[in-house]
Amino acid sequence: MENSAATAAITRRRALTVAGGTLAGAALAQSAGSAFAASASDADAIVVGGGLAGLVATAELAAAGRKVLLLDQEPESNLGGQAFWSFGGLFLVNSDEQRLMGIKDTKELAWQDWLGTAGFDRGITDPKGQDHWAYEWAEAYVDFASGEKRSWLAGLGVQWFPIVGWAERGGGLADGPGNSVPRFHVTWGTGPAVVEPFEKKVRAAVENNKVTFKFRHRVDALVTTGGAVTGVRGAILEPSSAARGKPSSRTVVGEFELRAPVVIVTSGGIGANHDLVRQNWPARLGTPPKTMITGVPAHVDGRMLAITEKAGGRIVNPDRMWHYTEGLRNYDPIWPGHGIRILPGPSSMWFDATGKRFSAPDMPGYDTLHTLKSITDTGYDYSWFVTTQKIIAKEFALSGSEQNPDLTEKNIWMLLSRIWQTPEPIEKFKKNGVDFVVATTLSELVRGMNKLTGDGLIDLNYLQRQIDARDREMDNPYSKDAQVMGIRNALSYPGDTLSRTAAAHKIMDSSAGPLIAVRLNILTRKTLGGLQTDLSGRVLNAAGEAVPGLYAAGEVSGFGGGGVHGYRSLEGTFLGGCLFSGRTAGRAAAAATGS
Repeated sequence: MENSAATAAITRRRALTVAGGTLAGAALAQSAGSAFAASASDADAIVVGGGLAGLVATAELAAAGRKVLLLDQEPESNLGGQAFWSFGGLFLVNSDEQRLMGIKDTKELAWQDWLGTAGFDRGITDPKGQDHWAYEWAEAYVDFASGEKRSWLAGLGVQWFPIVGWAERGGGLADGPGNSVPRFHVTWGTGPAVVEPFEKKVRAAVENNKVTFKFRHRVDALVTTGGAVTGVRGAILEPSSAARGKPSSRTVVGEFELRAPVVIVTSGGIGANHDLVRQNWPARLGTPPKTMITGVPAHVDGRMLAITEKAGGRIVNPDRMWHYTEGLRNYDPIWPGHGIRILPGPSSMWFDATGKRFSAPDMPGYDTLHTLKSITDTGYDYSWFVTTQKIIAKEFALSGSEQNPDLTEKNIWMLLSRIWQTPEPIEKFKKNGVDFVVATTLSELVRGMNKLTGDGLIDLNYLQRQIDARDREMDNPYSKDAQVMGIRNALSYPGDTLSRTAAAHKIMDSSAGPLIAVRLNILTRKTLGGLQTDLSGRVLNAAGEAVPGLYAAGEVSGFGGGGVHGYRSLEGTFLGGCLFSGRTAGRAAAAATGS
């Protein structure tokens, strides 16, 4: 009863906060309007950034009858931003797909997992605390993911692959980091299918003169009038025919200034700006890597964070970030330093650069940031999978819409071919990628590993002893080896048995070969902190007050509140965070600009 009462109180508080935020937004818009009187507006709202959050916010504004200018420094080919390149994974709770797979999930279990993973510890109860609004957003998001998220997206035509994935399996405690059950729902059509319904809505609004695209418009400053944000100014870049993801010219051919009662910043994170990543790298993750590969296009540079801060917005939790440890150098890169992440199943053995096996929870698919710290602690920027052909055929998936043509193109026959053959993109990386070593014997494999890095750190006898010790644990259906226990656990879940976990076998089983070693690079990806926003998406200043006329959504706002994930992500929550925060900010801005 006490828990129920507390939950009800929190829910009431959040509802009042949302309502209060919307009403306050309307009042702020009126005050901004008086400052605006001397200069006619060019639209009801300006959205800065044409990624997923920007598209969702724009669609909401247009649906409410508002006129919107959607600005992006890139050419039209990049509409949809990073979401287009994604695997399309979405975090859903107690979904139809979960129930089909026999998964018992609840909002309470998801909230337990979120709190254990996020580790909020920066002023949750203090309205000025860095984690205050992040916590509020997290609670609202888990409500959304266990409530209307699936029906809302399904109503827009989004569908999901029926086998639910189990990402971020955690650190070994019920109330610690990680997903207790599979929740990673892969969109049928991957990232492009998540973007598609919102792009269609926005393009229809363009046809109806509700939305105007302003591509090649780089925002360099937010315009303020009487303390309120009243527009944007910047540079017009020369036209570019660069294909999606390719770098575009930064040659300036003109200037612009545009005005509107509200501006929504949806410009993304810092993943392609390695200098900014290192500048914000926290000591708790060890020494910043000297060498990293890049998981996002070059335009994901973080420029709008400082620009918005200069206009009064508060940046919180800048030291929280999410980078992957299983990165491959793309043999056919689209953007500079282009890296692809392996989404691994649980069976590959993981070794550091010196050939020492990692211990729990540094196992494939368990605790990304703990493993990142373990890698940086070695003093090297890479690690190794030692695995077999049998494992990679069943367990390796590559992040990215372009690396999954069967799912992206909705090709059922190509998808079914995974049953009897290694997916073609995996085989191409094995053949052409610089990070793969393939051999028939362990001594040959070690020679190849040492040749690849030039470090000569792998000792054959030491590696052999560790592999043999692990292989002996495979003789019984029980084990003291945490990874072997994890494999057995995975094989008890039908989804893993069907598509993500190879039958338990010894690494040195010749029938499972050849042997494969994969050098794993650190891959930059997501910004977990950012502009602090209230539950209406309004950007707050250092005093905890809303900056009149200014909203933010998506990665630039830490996916809501300046860091909805806390220190870690449960996966499938980045696209969802863009959807939820974009929708929230768009609706609140529409209410604030209503007549």
